[in-house]
Amino acid sequence: MKDFLRNNGILLLVIALLLSILIGLGSALLGGRVDPLSNLMNIAATPLRGGIAAAADWVEGVYAYVFEYGRLQEELDSLRSQVAELEEQVRQGQEASRENEHLRELLDLQQRRRDFTFEAAKVTARSTSNWESILTISKGSSHGVAVGNCVVTEAGVLVGVVSEVGHNWASVSTVINTDLEMGGVVSRTYSAGVLEGDFALMGQGKLKLNYLPEGAQLVSGDEVLTSGRGDVYPAGLVVGTVEGVFTDPSGQIRYAVIQPDVDLGALIEVFVIKEFEILE
Repeated sequence: MKDFLRNNGILLLVIALLLSILIGLGSALLGGRVDPLSNLMNIAATPLRGGIAAAADWVEGVYAYVFEYGRLQEELDSLRSQVAELEEQVRQGQEASRENEHLRELLDLQQRRRDFTFEAAKVTARSTSNWESILTISKGSSHGVAVGNCVVTEAGVLVGVVSEVGHNWASVSTVINTDLEMGGVVSRTYSAGVLEGDFALMGQGKLKLNYLPEGAQLVSGDEVLTSGRGDVYPAGLVVGTVEGVFTDPSGQIRYAVIQPDVDLGALIEVFVIKEFEILE
């Protein structure tokens, strides 16, 4: 019935209107008296009028629904726009918070190590495989960057050592790369060794503290720093933490597996230490 009224509502409305006019004319001609034909037409038209009224109500309802739907859609679009703006504000706030935290950490590092001369650079490329772990940065010889410079995060965590330099770029061998070799020391016990990259460990994102003294007492979680031995690299840079202590297959050399503190995959900006003072 609803489908019938929906499809034929206007036609029924026209018919009812014509019937009403005919009945009105007939009644006027008969002086207000209802003749049998008019009475019959009224009887026949009564259900039709009800249907027309229902159809009219349905049309009015549809109109109201369409109007209300349009208004609600506009409100929904407006709310979506407001939510997008708020999300963007939150994102900008989070980015600003991270930037402020980085600046605070860098300021703290600069205050602790006033002997360091830094050059900020962006990480522009990464080359990580089973054979090497290399970063490319956006500063080179034109900015005073040189082979052998240590590269750190804003918190002073060792990233690696500059291994090749171009005019406006440089390659950095990371702390897990196999060509890394520098002095390391356990801050708790002052046990010294040699920090080295290792093929087997590189795939795990780790390195060794090799050639540990016979009586060295290391435990998991001990902090490892650069020792500055040989005066080639700065002392006191954070490298990572001890994960475990082992003996090589010959049974002669003890070494510790080190988990670096730096997240190489998340680096965006780094700092090259161009100059430093040798600490006695």
